[in-house]
Amino acid sequence: MARDEPTVELENLRHQLLELDGRGYKAYKDIQGRYDGSEFTLIIDYVQGDPFASPSKCRVLLPQSVAGFPRSLYRSRSREIALRDYLTRQFSLWCDRISDRRGTGKSGLIATCRMGQEVLERTSAFVNHREVELRFVVGLPARGRRILGRQAAQMLCEDIPQSVDRALYYDNLDAGEIERHVETVEDADWLRDRLSERGLVAFVADRSILPRQSGVDPRPLQDRAVPFESPPSLRVEFDCPNRGKISGMGIPTGVTPIVGGGYHGKSTLLSAIELGIYNRIPGDAREVVVTQPDAVKIRAEDGRQIAGVDISLFINNLPQGRSTTQFSTANASGSTSQAANIVEALEMDAKVLLVDEDTAATNFMIRDRRMQALIAKEKEPITPFIDRVRQLSSYCGISTVLVMGGSGDYFDVADTVIGMEDFRPRELTREAKAIARQYATGRREEGSEDLGEMTERIPLPESLDPSRGKRLVKWQARDVDAIAFGTEDIDLSAVEQLVDVAQLRGIAEAMVYAKQHYIDGRRSLRDIIDAVMDDIETGGLSEIAAFPQGDLAMFRRFELAAAIDRLRTLQITSNPS
Repeated sequence: MARDEPTVELENLRHQLLELDGRGYKAYKDIQGRYDGSEFTLIIDYVQGDPFASPSKCRVLLPQSVAGFPRSLYRSRSREIALRDYLTRQFSLWCDRISDRRGTGKSGLIATCRMGQEVLERTSAFVNHREVELRFVVGLPARGRRILGRQAAQMLCEDIPQSVDRALYYDNLDAGEIERHVETVEDADWLRDRLSERGLVAFVADRSILPRQSGVDPRPLQDRAVPFESPPSLRVEFDCPNRGKISGMGIPTGVTPIVGGGYHGKSTLLSAIELGIYNRIPGDAREVVVTQPDAVKIRAEDGRQIAGVDISLFINNLPQGRSTTQFSTANASGSTSQAANIVEALEMDAKVLLVDEDTAATNFMIRDRRMQALIAKEKEPITPFIDRVRQLSSYCGISTVLVMGGSGDYFDVADTVIGMEDFRPRELTREAKAIARQYATGRREEGSEDLGEMTERIPLPESLDPSRGKRLVKWQARDVDAIAFGTEDIDLSAVEQLVDVAQLRGIAEAMVYAKQHYIDGRRSLRDIIDAVMDDIETGGLSEIAAFPQGDLAMFRRFELAAAIDRLRTLQITSNPS
């Protein structure tokens, strides 16, 4: 929100654009600067080099005395983020209406960041008692590489002021809708903050709709959806600040298998829980499905990079005496990758592990009595998860919620068992324990009770290189699946709690920031992540960006660490240089 450049009138920008009509595209560089409208300021921070390049970056600043948003709407951090989200969505709606193809390449584009069902902290909008700021991009119009000055003047001097008027003035918006948006987010944050004190890892409100339209449409399923209803034995109640009393299923700490037949809603429930780390927009039907913020989805990830991870908790005594206390590979197996994913999550202080058998390595999850009889323990390097999950809970306070439809062996180590039938949950703990007693598996527990110490991993600075060619910093986010970082591609397709490409842009910026400020060959990865997240907490997400940009969204420490861990050039030492 700096005010360094001299300010000229917006009408002067119109005249300047008309004079640029027909000139070469690079002449657009002359319009970078600040322009005063009658009630707001337009700032053009960056001008694209040609109509096919990344669009130009702009901001509008509107004094709060003009915008008129009541302070009650942004009096807390939770409410402020919700209001910023709402304003971004409103501005985006108007941009969609007025954005039009007006020439070559990206000509005519006016856009903010893409928005999903989640309410994320973004760099697209800011609100305080002084002003409202909204960031967006513009595709400055051209035919070929010749400036279309009249179209540009209409975009910047007519269309954008119209969007500001319709989306950033409180009196022109639906006050009730704003209040619902803010209160929905505030209630979810309030609930999430109270899970731990109630001994819960997650809460699923009654009447929630968990199924989605499809794998590519995250809106709630209509017509055929079964509203969620907690079993009486797991029902808990809360008195929220805004919506008042609500009830729903509380999932206690400890080990909780979710069981049931195929297609009866086990994975749907787990999916709602894993995304309960995020707040939701009104109408999502999962607005009051909340999960502890340090819950991490764990899966097998064949072929992933592993750098210097101590996986000896799960895998030991490899053939040829290969050590697993600082294990590295460029092509991990399913079981090895799942072990590394757990250890890396614990390294970042995860307190809840979420596992679905459909995406887990079978030989990592269970080794039954018959296999134990055929293959002696001394010939099997893997200590299966079933023999660690109870220890992680009892000794480390690490809870696990897992979908398990194929192995009743987990009944022996379960604290709570939830059964799904036609998308309706039942508590089956007593029945599962009775079955475990009646049909003893006879399997031997594998692995000692010594869980060992967490080894500090220290990234070597030269192994994180964001440069490409003559560019010292070059990165690109590719949907929610990958980041091109320097000359390397980071595959994040198995990091399932990333939901927005703007999060990947934030992670890429954070990796560059960490490289520039904290990765020095002495600090551990955990300390580096701590420092970066502390800086973001203090200065906001914009703190890590090189210049103002509106397309970054907040991420967690777990996903930032996951991206660094999947960088194939990453090198780790345990001894500071």
